[in-house]
Amino acid sequence: MLKNYISAMEQWQGRIDSNEDYDAFRWHQWVQPLDLNANPAHFEGAQGFAFIGFCCDLGVRRNKGRAGAALAPNLVRRRMANLPCTFAQEVKLYDAGNIITDGIELEEAQALLGEAVEQILGLGLFPIVLGGGHETTFGHYQGQLSHLEKELEAGGSKHKPDMGIVNFDAHFDMRPYDQGCSSGSMFRQIADLCEERGLPFGYMPLGIQRHSNTVNLFKTAEERGVNYVLARMLQYGSSAEVYGHVDDFMYRHENVYITICTDVFSAAFAPGVSATQALGLDPEIVIPIIKHILRTRKVRGFDICEIAPRFDKDDTTASLGAVLVFAVVSTICAMQGLSIDVGADFF
Repeated sequence: MLKNYISAMEQWQGRIDSNEDYDAFRWHQWVQPLDLNANPAHFEGAQGFAFIGFCCDLGVRRNKGRAGAALAPNLVRRRMANLPCTFAQEVKLYDAGNIITDGIELEEAQALLGEAVEQILGLGLFPIVLGGGHETTFGHYQGQLSHLEKELEAGGSKHKPDMGIVNFDAHFDMRPYDQGCSSGSMFRQIADLCEERGLPFGYMPLGIQRHSNTVNLFKTAEERGVNYVLARMLQYGSSAEVYGHVDDFMYRHENVYITICTDVFSAAFAPGVSATQALGLDPEIVIPIIKHILRTRKVRGFDICEIAPRFDKDDTTASLGAVLVFAVVSTICAMQGLSIDVGADFF
């Protein structure tokens, strides 16, 4: 039984243009509750997505960042509520509730998130985690890895699990954690976990800013074999070179999950984050790369982190988060032939 686990269905409210015409439906009319503590049945449909919120910014606080991301999952849901149902009715959306951190430490919260993600994957659903600070990633990764290990074991395979991580982020988040883990240490924790267990460590951060990382962090990334791309290369460099770098990473990994720290974007698009970026990325550069990665059919999950509603202006950052989730859902549905043809791509 998951503890510190609550429903979030009350967030799904919005405009109703029709109660009968599916072409006029919005997400809040289509999403269904999913209680992970109620032993739900395995999903047998064409494509299913499950949203799970991680209401946590304990890692941001430890990292001496601006707290507030614990409020993001519900706000992002409210911004997603009015998104249009541009997918076939065979596609199902589920809300699996929130993990909250009342009375527990960060490490226990991350373990609970990992358990929730593992359950969602076990049900045959695609997990979309709504963070929370970027400490969300370590919990999400634990769930992905545990499920993959059991999947390989059930299939009789003796191969070790291979889970690559694509991280859109201005920061490496590979700081030491001898004084405790935080929102700045997750990928070093994952690297150490992989080393201890003899697993491949595949990590590709896209959007790294030179002015946001110490020399030590660049050296750490080099020592760990991290394949990174600087923000200026994404924004102003050769798209062929960027996509070639991405393709090389995707070729070398059997499974991947995508995480987005919204501080990778310019403050013009994402003012409500823990650490704003004056020279961050334009979302219209990032979204095509996300779609390109998804089309490899190797992506097993997605999360979006570091949205801080208390610093947001007109819900700008939360709205961007909703659009990014929409892009993920739309792309996966299109790959399955489950999108509704409206005559043009949305992005």
